[in-house]
Parts: sequence; structure tokens; C-alpha cells
Amino acid sequence: MALIHLDFFSEALGVSSSVNIIMPQQTSGKEIGLKTNLNDDDLPPCLYLLHGLSDDHTIWQRRTSIERYAAAKGIAVVMPCVNRSFYADMAYGPNYWTYVSEELPKIIQSMFKISKDPKKTFVAGLSMGGYGAMKMALRNPERFAAAASLSGSMELKSFGNTKLNPEAKLIFGDTPPINNENDLFFLAKRLKEENRDIPELYIVCGTEDFLHEENQNFKKHLENLNIKHTYNEEPGTHEWGFWDKHIQNILNWLPL
Repeated sequence: MALIHLDFFSEALGVSSSVNIIMPQQTSGKEIGLKTNLNDDDLPPCLYLLHGLSDDHTIWQRRTSIERYAAAKGIAVVMPCVNRSFYADMAYGPNYWTYVSEELPKIIQSMFKISKDPKKTFVAGLSMGGYGAMKMALRNPERFAAAASLSGSMELKSFGNTKLNPEAKLIFGDTPPINNENDLFFLAKRLKEENRDIPELYIVCGTEDFLHEENQNFKKHLENLNIKHTYNEEPGTHEWGFWDKHIQNILNWLPL
């Protein structure tokens, strides 16, 4: 595998940004990802892997063995930085949603030989990034085959009260993230009502995690909507040992 640290100017953010990329390369005589004459069927699949509220684009590599796990699967992994934005176009800040959902995929696909096929494109994340992964899939279902959340902040109960939390107000303005484009429950219901195809969904959370109730509530919401999904829980808290274990399960679950 090749590890690439990419710094570039983002038009959406109006500032330079960084992203870490794990890329398959030539191994045992088989050329993947770095060869110049591959068609899309030969190009590696791609996983956008999102960080949590207090982290950045380096955290998955520092706290897990994601590079080793990805190597065994022959999958490219793109790890962007969105700071504390909740993957939103902030009311009083940069347009991180536009950056991560529109601009970044175009930049990555223009610079690296990874598949552009939605059937080979996936998104996953932890905590705030778990919310971001579900948001990416539910707002752009035609772009992803599957999305996974690890201990995701599904209802924003612990963060999204714009009346009490000044930081939330910076992101969402005076409009709470309820019944709008920032509400996962709203997005799932809308997709179902529109009878659109929905990516495969995977949700996992520890039973001692402070976000456990939110994850159970989202699971029940998907069940009520009859939206196919995989839900898993087991003893665990909001910590990297849990996520290191379950990112391996998610890679095994992806339709690679």
C-alpha cells in the first residue's frame, strides 16, 4: 500500500486543506491503482473514512491498523479533515458539506486511479463521522453502495441544541438540526417516501456508549420505515479499541 498525504487548495472552503489517502499499489506482480492503462473495472474500490468531533484526517491511522486492514482488501481509503463541522455547510463558517460531498470526490478521482463506480464506493465513520457517513449516503444515495456508522451521533442530542450550545449555533445557525437536511431521521423518511434506492446501511455501537440510545432510536426508525440495514451492538464504550475491532468487521461486510 502507498500512503499519501495530500495538501491542496479547496475552493469550497476558501483555504488549503489536507487529506490522507491509502492506495493499493503493485504487489506480487499484480498492478492495482498505480498502473496507467486500467479500465474502471480494474480500478480499486474506495472507502471515504470520516473522523469524529475531536479528531482530524490522521486519527484513523494513528489509533487503528486501517492501512493493514485495507491492504488485505485491496481498497483505497480516503480520510479527509472537516474539523468540528458535523459535515455541514456551516451557518457561520466554511462549507464543509460541499467540500466533502462534492469537491473532494472530484479532486480524488481526478488525481488518483480509483473506481468511479457507485457500486465500488463506500463511506464510513465514527461518532461525528458516523453521522457524516449516514448523511452522505442518505443525501446522495446514488453515489454509494454502502455506508457504515461506528458509535454515530445519530440524533445530535448531545450536541445539536442550538439554544444551549454556542458551537452548534455556529454550525446550524438558529435552525435546530431537526426535520431538515441535517436530520438523519428526516433524510431516511424522505428517501423511503420517494421510493428511491438506499445504500446498504451498517450501524454498530457499544452498549455502554453515551450515544447508545441514539443508535437504538435510529435502528427503530429504520425498522419502522422497513429500510434494510445491519445493526450490531455489544459491550463497549466510546473508544478506539472498539472502533479498531469493528472497522475490520465493516470491511468484511462491504460488498467488495
